[in-house]
Amino acid sequence: MIAQQSAWRMFRLPILISLMALFVAFLYKDDISASLVTLMLGALEIALSFDNAVVNASILGHMDAKWQRIFLTWGIAISVFGMRLLCPLFIIWVAAGLGPVDALHLALNPPTAGAAYFPDGSPSYETLLHGAKPTIHGFGFAFLAMFTLSFFIGARDRMWLAWIERPLGWLGRLDELPVMRKLHYLRVIPTLATLGMVAVMARFFVEPADSHPAVFAGVTGIVVFLAVKGLGEMFGPEGHSESASLLVGRAAFFSFLYLMVLDSSFSLDGIIGAFAITADPILIVLGLGFIGSMFVLPCTVYLVRRGTLKSFVYLEHGAFWAIGALAAVMMVTSGTIEIPDAATGAIGVVFIGASIVSSIVHNRRHSETAPVVV
Repeated sequence: MIAQQSAWRMFRLPILISLMALFVAFLYKDDISASLVTLMLGALEIALSFDNAVVNASILGHMDAKWQRIFLTWGIAISVFGMRLLCPLFIIWVAAGLGPVDALHLALNPPTAGAAYFPDGSPSYETLLHGAKPTIHGFGFAFLAMFTLSFFIGARDRMWLAWIERPLGWLGRLDELPVMRKLHYLRVIPTLATLGMVAVMARFFVEPADSHPAVFAGVTGIVVFLAVKGLGEMFGPEGHSESASLLVGRAAFFSFLYLMVLDSSFSLDGIIGAFAITADPILIVLGLGFIGSMFVLPCTVYLVRRGTLKSFVYLEHGAFWAIGALAAVMMVTSGTIEIPDAATGAIGVVFIGASIVSSIVHNRRHSETAPVVV
């Protein structure tokens, strides 16, 4: 009963805000279909971001209650307004050379339904954003690839898909070499592997005219990951093990910054995918931000407080495999190839579901073989 009350306290505000978002969408368009579109966008964001919540929980669990509250307040504000509203406008600003005001005007005044260009031949907001997809996907793919490889490359106490996780773990032994220890913050093996995949993306998946921007974005994603992750480790407890003290002060700040960049990388694919449903930025903000993000971020804190990652021992592995799959999808779709968002979400659901089932089987086996204490 206490757990149910705790869950209700955690999610009652997202439920209330979601209902308000649906009502605002109806008032905005004076049409119930706008509310349905907003609801679809929210469901899309939740489906694509549950693995994000699981991984965020593994990081947030090392932060004290103060920074968990900050994650629920400032984190939601940055996620909703920063990524779902300002980020697309910034991309248009850079890609089309438009000022922020002009980009917002273009977003709020789309051409006729289904048209990619205005009658005067100028491109629409949606067309400009899709034109920047190689750059957007290049950054997101590289950041998420670094994130995934940094998890699997190295010694781990427990493995899930051992047939592939074990060879990746062996690569981590190279870090024990004296020269590699000096270059620890550069994460040489994941960096070299990701750079190789960025080259593959530019050679086989991106149009020749877009290869240079895509490579630049990919390298930027690697640098941002190394910088944010390195600062977090520099000021935090070594290794962030379960026995380590909770992160406070600068260590917690850099971990919070790391979480925000991670959330941003996840949301890039959802922002692009949202335009398959609607090009209206207001509905996108209401659906992805005020419904999707408002559920995903509290879900992260809920997973931490319920100790879900300790109960489901392979859940974190499943989430990282889902993130790796998302990175692969972003690499493949950086050019003209399209993969439905439903398929991307389904891949994540399969990995998460399989890891939960494996965790349940693991727990039952260990409970049956554990010695009885009398």
